[in-house]
This record gives sequence, C-alpha cells and structure tokens, in this order.
Amino acid sequence: MPSFETVTSDSPHAEAQSGATPHAIPSAWGTRPGETPRANTIAVLLPCYNEEATIADVVTGFRAALPSAEVYVYDNNSTDRTIAEAERAGAIVRREMHQGKGNVVRRMFADIDADIYLLADGDGTYEPGSAGSLIDRTIRDNLDMVVGTRVGGGPDAYRRGHRFGNRMFNHLVAHLFGKNFSDILSGYRVFSRRFAKSFPAASNGFEIETEFSVHAIDIKLATAEIPLPYGERPSHSPSKLRTYRDGARILWTILKMYRALRPFRFYGFVAAVLALVSILLALPVVDTYLETGLVPRLPTAVLAASVMQLAFLSFVCGIIIESVSNTRRELKRMRYLDLPSLAASRRHVERPAGPQQRG
Repeated sequence: MPSFETVTSDSPHAEAQSGATPHAIPSAWGTRPGETPRANTIAVLLPCYNEEATIADVVTGFRAALPSAEVYVYDNNSTDRTIAEAERAGAIVRREMHQGKGNVVRRMFADIDADIYLLADGDGTYEPGSAGSLIDRTIRDNLDMVVGTRVGGGPDAYRRGHRFGNRMFNHLVAHLFGKNFSDILSGYRVFSRRFAKSFPAASNGFEIETEFSVHAIDIKLATAEIPLPYGERPSHSPSKLRTYRDGARILWTILKMYRALRPFRFYGFVAAVLALVSILLALPVVDTYLETGLVPRLPTAVLAASVMQLAFLSFVCGIIIESVSNTRRELKRMRYLDLPSLAASRRHVERPAGPQQRG
C-alpha cells in the first residue's frame, strides 16, 4: 500500500471559498531503497465556451480540492466574460481559435507538460471535490486513464434522450472494439502523461471523448471507471450540446475509427455483402444457362460479374489496410512506451556523492 503525504494549499482561503477539502496525493508508487518520491505535477484542464456563469466557481473548486495543481482555462472564442471570470478566480487562461472541444483538448495536450492531466468541463456539472478519488486511483494502480462515470443528476442534468444515446454508443463501441465502457461520453477524466503525449487526437468537437475510449481500447491501455455524481447546469447557462447533430457526429466518428482500426472486418463485411448481391443476380442467369445453354440476360450477367469483382477488390483492400493499421498500432504503442510511466516519473534516485562532491 502506498503511503500518503498531505499537500498544503498555497491559498489559506481556498478551502473556505469552495467547501472542498484539500486532497492527500499518494506518494511514490513502488519506490525502492535509496529513492525519494517526487510529487506528481497535476494540471487541471477546463475547455470553455461562454461559461461566464459557472467558470469562477469551477476554478475555485478545483484550486481548493487540488491546491498543488495548476488550473488551465482554454477559452474557445467566448463572447461573454468567461476569460475575465476565470482570471479573477486565479486560473491560467489561454485561447484556442479553432472552434470545437476536440481542437481545444488537442491544443491543451500539446501545450501543457504535467505528470497527471485532469479534464473537466467549465459548466459546473462535475464536482471538483471528486477529483481526488480519480487521481488516487490513477496513481495507486498506475493507470493511463480513469473515467468519472456520471451518476444521478436528475432528468434536467442528464436528459432521457442523452441517456439512451449514451447507452447505444457504449454498446456499439463494445461490439465493434471489444471492451464495454459504461460511459464513453463522460467529460470528467484523468490521464497519465504518456497517454496525453501519445494520443493522436483527430476529432474537432464533442466526439473527442469517444476517441479517448477507442484509443485506449485499441492499444490496450490500463484504464478504470469510478461512478461520480453529476449535477445540473444552472438555468442561465445553456448547454452547448446539440443532440441530433452531435449524436450524428459521434456515430460517424465511431464508424470512421472502426474502418481505420479494424479495416479487415470493415472491408470484409463490404466484400461479403457485394458477393451476396452478385450471387443473387447471377442465380437466374446460371439457371437459364444450364437449361438452354444460352445467356439471354447478358446485362445482368455482366453486372453480376462486375459486382463480384468489386467484392474481391474490397477483400484485398481489407488485407492490405489491415497490415497498414497494424503497423500504425505498433508505432503508437512504441511512442507510448517511449514515455515514462506514472510510477517511474515519481522516482528520483539519490545517487551517492562522488569523491569530488564529498570534498
């Protein structure tokens, strides 16, 4: 069991402002004799677009819950006072001009260097006081991603249509990629440095959460889920999520990733459908030929042969692209392994002083 060291707050009033209790961060995971633990650096990432009503409370809450962390707010072309409120609350504020949450997250992972990244929303629906349990689990089990699954919140916080869509996408990802996350669309997550710096982000919008989960499944990263409370947005803070448009984009993202990461299955299915169509078209032609020795329906025969050629081409494409996909997967895995794990990053070896240093 790891020991614990209490992290003190830089601001004596931070706890009083939010009501949260500063969390104890576990010390070194698996340290050896002669080694001293180095405290992990933590970055809280808050992508924001027009969150003037809630961002100050969210920043204050995370600063109180994780006093040793740096809180970053990346503004995504807000037209209200989001930047001013975030700066007033003590956050490090930066801007990302490309619209969309995926673009903001990609910029955050590229700009910020930390051992642990905690991603949340600036709308106040995620409880800052729960951050400690996510980070504890990440450090204790040396994980690369821990997801805070959404529990409760009532119908206004988590609408019935959104619940249905989330369940549908969870089952679809489990069926296509082989692991069942219970909430792939949760925006409350903790990442290790090696995840953040090896994640090839391609999404532009809210589909980024789906990409997180599929990436972790694809290269078999160590992950976990923790049920956490989910709250309602304030009535004067409208949601930016558009149910049908963003749902369609998430579905399209899942299908694109399936084509890219499981190409043999994807193109093999297309080949099987085309081959079946070709056979159905050819059966009457073959039957007539066996009875009369003639092919009176020549256009149908040509069509059947052409469709079968397409089926064969799709099958061959699946074989070739599967090889390319395996190579890309190996490169992503090697990039991931090239970075130190969370446990290794906490170790600082105390080497004995040399003769000149003793003198």
